[in-house]
Amino acid sequence: MAIKKYPEGVLRKKTRAIMGPGAKEKKLFRDMADTMYATNGIGLAAPQVGISKSIAVVDTGEGLIKMINPEILSKRGTASLEEGCLSVPKHSVSVKRAEEIRLSYTDEDGKLCKKTFRGLTARAIQHEIDHLNGKLIIDYLPWYKKIFVKNRGK
Repeated sequence: MAIKKYPEGVLRKKTRAIMGPGAKEKKLFRDMADTMYATNGIGLAAPQVGISKSIAVVDTGEGLIKMINPEILSKRGTASLEEGCLSVPKHSVSVKRAEEIRLSYTDEDGKLCKKTFRGLTARAIQHEIDHLNGKLIIDYLPWYKKIFVKNRGK
């Protein structure tokens, strides 16, 4: 799958919720995971491959997490860390995020899951949820740096 790059419009649209996983969503999970691994990413959201559905995959080395309609229920602690993004290549941004999150999501089998994630996995999930809401890492930049990125994106 081709990764959509900033400033493509699909990256700025809030995704639509999925009623439940069907054959198309299961194939999308497989294709997104293959794309994420092929590009050395640790997460990928459907808008990054041009699909406006609330679907994301994350693998920080602890196994592949496949999420439909992920929603953060609670957050604990904060930390700033430089983040990169497959859709905003050659840029890294210091982003302040929760160190621990409690997450609700539907898995690929249609089961509602509620789990707690910490560290890099929590950060990656928050990054992908930003994508599902039309938000990019460059949105965390000060306004004067956003102008530079916007002009380079064209």
